[in-house]
Amino acid sequence: MKVGVVLLNLGTPDDATVSSVRRYLREFLLDPRVIDLSPLLRYILVYGLILPFRPYKTVKAYAKIWQKEGSPLRLHMQSLAKRLSANLGREYQVVMGMRYGNPSIRAALKSLNNCEKIIILPLFPQYSSAATGSAIEEAMREISSNWNIPKVKIINEFYSHKHFVEPYADIIKPYLEGRDSFLLLSYHGLPERHLDKSICSAPCDRKTHCPAIGEANYFCYRAQCYQSSALLSGRLGLSSDRFMTAFQSRLGRTPWIKPYTDEVLHALRKKGVVNLVVACPSFVSDCLETLEEIGLQAKDQWLSLGGKEFSLVPCLNDNSGWVQGLSNFIHENTD
Repeated sequence: MKVGVVLLNLGTPDDATVSSVRRYLREFLLDPRVIDLSPLLRYILVYGLILPFRPYKTVKAYAKIWQKEGSPLRLHMQSLAKRLSANLGREYQVVMGMRYGNPSIRAALKSLNNCEKIIILPLFPQYSSAATGSAIEEAMREISSNWNIPKVKIINEFYSHKHFVEPYADIIKPYLEGRDSFLLLSYHGLPERHLDKSICSAPCDRKTHCPAIGEANYFCYRAQCYQSSALLSGRLGLSSDRFMTAFQSRLGRTPWIKPYTDEVLHALRKKGVVNLVVACPSFVSDCLETLEEIGLQAKDQWLSLGGKEFSLVPCLNDNSGWVQGLSNFIHENTD
């Protein structure tokens, strides 16, 4: 009997076509944890305002980063699963599943029928209901349909764990050496109302640095991001004037978590920063949000503002330090 390890991620279209992107966006946006409105309003928003137009814009973005072998996210996940499996050995069976798209969570779990224990590991360092919560909910729904339900271990965050922080800092470090560079840590954003639903009651103006994690903000995504930034900057030996935290990927008119990455770029140029290094610690695998939104869009914005250098730090992907750290993390959660 083996221990099954299920690596979960958000998902990706099957190919860079309008029909495939529309199918992916439909599944993604109809999730009530993603667009947390009433079913009627969510239906009107998705089918009336988003799906008729958004796929055409999104497919152009995917086309800029799509590789010959397929989606970068899927390729990185496949490589990670393969290397992790080899590192863990025959006592473990490692599979990958996407919350939306293929390979599905259902398919991943069905391949683990002979495992006596299953470790569910969503690859989102900081917990959010829209990503982590949705992935866990779907995995548990599939597991609950089995006649024989195995032991299940759920890991819902690892934003402050050394096996995440140390390899990520090691990847960032070379980009800061020998240059007068500023580090921007850009995290995926969320609507501010998601923080309210997470019952975050810590004293915070949601404009500046979040207070340390405690009982009042244990599930606060924004606070977890700031904690990751503190640990990464500490590992890198950066003073507070050499790095900043920001949030990207906002949509619509509703308020999202601040400060916004695109607005921070303007502020940094006004402060005289010319050499910028950007890392995205809410992602462990490079995808549309890192490669296109930051690597292309943000870079173009920075250069147009008069910045001289812009460097995008790759995600952990299948980095050897990350594979070993993840292996250690899984071993620690096996018992």
